[in-house]
This record gives sequence, C-alpha cells and structure tokens, in this order.
Amino acid sequence: MRVIKELDDLKLVARVAEVLNVTQPAVSKQIAELETIVGVPIVSRDRNRLYLTPIGVRLADHARRVLNQLDRAAFDIDAMASGVSGSVAIGAVSSVAPIVLPGAIALFKSSAPDAEVSLYEGHFVSLFPQLEAGAIDLLIARVWQANELPGVEQIVLLREPIVVVSGPDHPLARHGSVDWPDATDWPWILPQANSIARRAIDALFAEHGLLTPTNTIASLSLAVNLEILRQMPALGLFPLSLARAHSARGEIVILPLDTRDFLSEAHCYWRSDQTEANSTLRLFLKCLRQTSEQRETIPFG
Repeated sequence: MRVIKELDDLKLVARVAEVLNVTQPAVSKQIAELETIVGVPIVSRDRNRLYLTPIGVRLADHARRVLNQLDRAAFDIDAMASGVSGSVAIGAVSSVAPIVLPGAIALFKSSAPDAEVSLYEGHFVSLFPQLEAGAIDLLIARVWQANELPGVEQIVLLREPIVVVSGPDHPLARHGSVDWPDATDWPWILPQANSIARRAIDALFAEHGLLTPTNTIASLSLAVNLEILRQMPALGLFPLSLARAHSARGEIVILPLDTRDFLSEAHCYWRSDQTEANSTLRLFLKCLRQTSEQRETIPFG
C-alpha cells in the first residue's frame, strides 16, 4: 500500500525506495507482485519515470484511505496507552489557523478527549517570543524567507497561494483584466506594519515596481475583513482555499493578480527540548502531520 501511494506521489522508484528505506529492486518486485494480483498493468514507464495507469491511480486512492485509517488507529492506541490528558497551547496566524487546525484538533480530541487545547492568534513577530518563553507549545505561521532557528524544529504544514480579493460590488471585480497599478488606488486591508507578512507584501509591491499603498487598514481578523470588504471598496489578501469558499458563497471575488507565490508556505515550529517531555505535544504534532498529509492529496488544500 505504501509503495503504490508513494509511487503516485514521487514517480521515481529511487525516490520511493529512499522514502520507504528499502532497495530499488524491492520496490520493483512489489510493483510486479501488485500487477500480478490485480491482473492488469498499474504503471506505465516514460524514460526513468513511472506513471500510474487509471487502475493504478484508483488503487493508490484506496491505499491512501487504508493508510489514513491505520494512522488514525495508531493515534487512538497511542493516546489510550499513554493516557494523554495534558494541554497544548498553539499560536497561529489567522490566515493559516482555519485551514490547518480544525481537522488536527478534531483528530486530537477524538484520541485524547481529556486533553486541553488552547489557541492564540497573532503574527510571527509577536508569537515567537512566547514560543521561546514556553508560553505556547507550537507556532504556526506563513513563511516569507525560511531559515533555521536555534533550538527550534519546524515542518512544512501547507503550501497554498495567497490571492487578492475584493467585495462583489467592487469596481475591479467587474473587470475582465486587472493589473497591479489598477489596484494601488484603493484601500487595502493588510497585516500590521511590524509583521513579517507586511514586509513580504512590501517586497511584492516593489517587485511590481510599486510602493505599498498608504490607504490601509491593519487587521488580522478574517471575519472583520470580510465585513469590511462588504461595506467599502477595499482590497485584501486571502489564502486560496478560504477565498474559494467565500467566493462560492458570493461574499468576495478573487482578482486576477499574480502574487508570485509569496507567503505560500506555512510552517509549524516547536522547541526541540519539548517533544520528549510533553506527550500531549507529541500527539498533537502527529495529528498535524496526518491532516497535513491528507490535505496534500487535494490541490491547493
């Protein structure tokens, strides 16, 4: 099951072998055995790359579901065996929290119903000192320029574009074509001036040869930002998955502006010395990884 799933993701036998820590002949043998069991080819070859046939793709989908169920069972058994009943405090930026946390929290609480989860919203600059001080156990934030942090571990949770949005009645929402200079004359809802996200936005405008607009509203609240977009002709920035959801309800319009994948990657950070001592944190990290892997099977989250 893991071979066919990884093959669908990675396309190369060498990469599959590396991920699963087995030899390449062992991977090829398992592919041949699967084809014997199924009775039809499950892969097609193009030079050194392998592609799943339609039957192979369907088999990989079933494998993912089975592996997810096995992982879910492992969470439950781990929680029951360890008697997890502590607490985990999470700091997250508002553009990531609704995407990565609800599923992880639901999975975590199903495995450890007596454990407590606390969520604090902010931006990286304000939350990172709390992580260092031990006031929060995890920090989830979008990354502009990824770098290593002493004493802190990190994983990638999400890769998803940020898009420019407006209210449905905004004049730019009626244009078939919109350029960046067209957008600078309108009010913008942006992160706080001292945040990493704001510096990334300043750099994005500079890449387009423009200054960041001065007519701005600094807000981290997605709910408030939606209402502002409804009541005035402002522009804002939303993660693509949330923008699509609100656009489908007619609340906002996604504008055709190239954001060049800025802030498209979200990381989870935690102190290296905490995972061994905190079984609740370890379990929550497993839940985050599990729901993150499930999300990656769907384009753009």
